[in-house]
Amino acid sequence: MVKRNIIIAAVVVVAVAGSAIVIQRNHSVQAENEKQITIGAIGSDAQIWQHIAKLPETKKANIIIKVKNFTDGVALNTATAEGKIDVNAFQSYAYYVAYNKSNAKTKLAMLGTTYLEPMGIYSDKYKKISDIPDGATIAIANNAANTARGLKLLAKAQLVTLKPGFGNLSGVNDIQDNPHHLKFKEIDDTTGPRVIKDNTVAAALIGNTIALEGKLNVLRDALLYEKIDQSTKDNINILATAQKNKNNKNFKKLVTLYHTKSAQKYISQQFSGTKIDVKKPITYLSE
Repeated sequence: MVKRNIIIAAVVVVAVAGSAIVIQRNHSVQAENEKQITIGAIGSDAQIWQHIAKLPETKKANIIIKVKNFTDGVALNTATAEGKIDVNAFQSYAYYVAYNKSNAKTKLAMLGTTYLEPMGIYSDKYKKISDIPDGATIAIANNAANTARGLKLLAKAQLVTLKPGFGNLSGVNDIQDNPHHLKFKEIDDTTGPRVIKDNTVAAALIGNTIALEGKLNVLRDALLYEKIDQSTKDNINILATAQKNKNNKNFKKLVTLYHTKSAQKYISQQFSGTKIDVKKPITYLSE
């Protein structure tokens, strides 16, 4: 009887051990299938991806998203090109083109489109564009893509006239006529919400991501903001990665996750409709 009990106990131990091995193996397979992707983002984009990281759709896609906050776009693009960041979410197509033009040896690749949000002209001193006095100083971004974008908006406000052929990388030297004798102060565009409080600045051109950081709503607080249509497609935001990763299937899943109903419901509610969903093929931007 004792011998029989010993045999039964041994069988149980082997069975339990076998089960443990199977469980451990299943966990290993699951861990192997789940791919961790580090996303670099700035401001509200980081908040969006932190939310997407928790969605059931993300778990179902076998993806673990880790979000790293940045405050500087050039530093984030550089980290992405060097492989320190897998994918970044912060820049417009025009900003991306400008970066690649200046960094031919470390170019980035697009994975897909995300949203369009308007740039605005903001002032802490004036309520209308017409109130801005002659000779006033306007703060404008010190990077080529957002400088051009801001000048186009000033042209729509009829404050300046731009030269024929003004492009996405044009600057203040491409202003044809400045009837109000405006002066321009180049700033790190992430400082825009603080700069409008500067007594020496009449107004500032601020992108919506940065505006939201400063508790500004472009639809409510801007003196004027970009019209949202096909003419502003260069301002559509994208997901970008290093050139070598442009065909990475897991990275491309991020585009799909961004456009899910769950993600879009959160984005619409959280940002008061200022981030407009754009689900287009990347070829749409280069057409």
